[in-house]
Amino acid sequence: MNGQYNRRWWVLGALAIGILAVGLDMTILNLALPILATDMQATNGELQWFADAYNLVFAAALLPAGLLGDRLGRKRMLIVGLILFGAASLICAYSISPWELITGRALLGLGAALLVPLSMSIIPVMFSEKERPKAIGVWMMANAFGIPLGPIVGGWLLDNYWWGSVFLINIPLIVVALFAVSILLPESRGSESQRIDLIGILTSSLGLVGVTYGVIEVGERGWGDTTAMTTIIAGLLLLVVFILWERRTSHPLIDPALFRSRSFTWGTILATVISFAMFGVLFVMPQYFQAVEGVNALSAGMRLLPLVGGLLIGSQISDLLQSRFGTKITISLGFLVLGIALSVGANTGMNSGYGFASVWITLVGLGIGFALPAAMDEAMSALSVETSGVGSALLMALRQVGGTMGVAILGTILSTGYRNKLDLQGLPAETVDSVRRNVSAGVAVARQINSTTLIDSVRSSFVHGMGITLWACGGVAVLGVLITLSFLQTRVNRNENTELDQTTTIGSK
Repeated sequence: MNGQYNRRWWVLGALAIGILAVGLDMTILNLALPILATDMQATNGELQWFADAYNLVFAAALLPAGLLGDRLGRKRMLIVGLILFGAASLICAYSISPWELITGRALLGLGAALLVPLSMSIIPVMFSEKERPKAIGVWMMANAFGIPLGPIVGGWLLDNYWWGSVFLINIPLIVVALFAVSILLPESRGSESQRIDLIGILTSSLGLVGVTYGVIEVGERGWGDTTAMTTIIAGLLLLVVFILWERRTSHPLIDPALFRSRSFTWGTILATVISFAMFGVLFVMPQYFQAVEGVNALSAGMRLLPLVGGLLIGSQISDLLQSRFGTKITISLGFLVLGIALSVGANTGMNSGYGFASVWITLVGLGIGFALPAAMDEAMSALSVETSGVGSALLMALRQVGGTMGVAILGTILSTGYRNKLDLQGLPAETVDSVRRNVSAGVAVARQINSTTLIDSVRSSFVHGMGITLWACGGVAVLGVLITLSFLQTRVNRNENTELDQTTTIGSK
């Protein structure tokens, strides 16, 4: 058993490699969409479903995946998830029709739903309270690094190979993770006698799908779209039914005691708030780099690396701050740095240049690096061996919803600010509609008609909308500070007794 304990960092490293594949897959596909539209003769609706099939299945399967890990064994279900993710990558790579690719993307979402929460769920099982913040930082970095790495790797692959290579890149990562997990990871599970809550699974899954799909549609069609709003409302009602059912049933999918824990409740809420702001920044900045600074997708991905650098540094400092001052101070400081960075970014001008952007997005990464691992550690400190799987899944489900809502709400703010600032007098109605769609379309139209005036208007309008959006993100960061100071209890990780405690924990079944 000591050998299993001593190999825990190798296990986490292997799972980080698998999570990196998931992170890559979330961004790498975007670069291939124009090629897929041509090679597969895919419609706009089919192109949208290439992304949505993944997101919807991922959202729907998170909580059932956590339950299966707790009930059947986390190692067993992680292996199933890795095999499924690898097989789905092959299906995607060699698809010859849009619906084959959509099916493959759905299976990828199912594999990711097993990998993401269950890889996180082993952290409270294998690591002590003292080591947990560092372990969460490693896990989070693997998750975050795929975001800028996707465009970098994807751009290189698409320049040199056919589009299926963006999926085949997953295979070596999955093989390494599968080999290491099979050999090094000890099995752990919760209560085997727990009954399966079918009503809870159905209401939570359908509710998350409804909210996620509705928010995706809002991003495409706006908040006035009846279908999108109806879907969101239906999803929210199902989630209310889920919550009410969980309070009544004797075998709940989610133990209501989790929400009686202030640590889990407020840690989860704060992690969701951070995801809201982070995904908003990641939605805005690639468009800024490509449309305003005029770089390609590969260069845009490279220009996001300072954010990852800030995350890396911030997560390391976060571990030290938690040990010395506790999670409350660490999270507050993270939100404060994030708010200052976003306020600086909101003052971006047409001539600010990349040097200015690199400074404030580094600070954004630093603030997120301070706050997110500490918020997740706060939530996970309340999880027992029996509930770590479904508890981690709930945390990830809420973060997923928070991130999706961030893109939709902040995307609407961006679009409104962009459209209100445009100067489109004297242009044909068809041209006006194209320019108003988004900044990329606006730049393309301006170049097509060779109008420097329109290009300047489009770019300055986007910078204006981006400023409003970043001020909104800054407001969210201020809200995070207020929530942290008002509701979070001070908790300092000073547990030095690690090996004996963890040897016992790992052996728990």
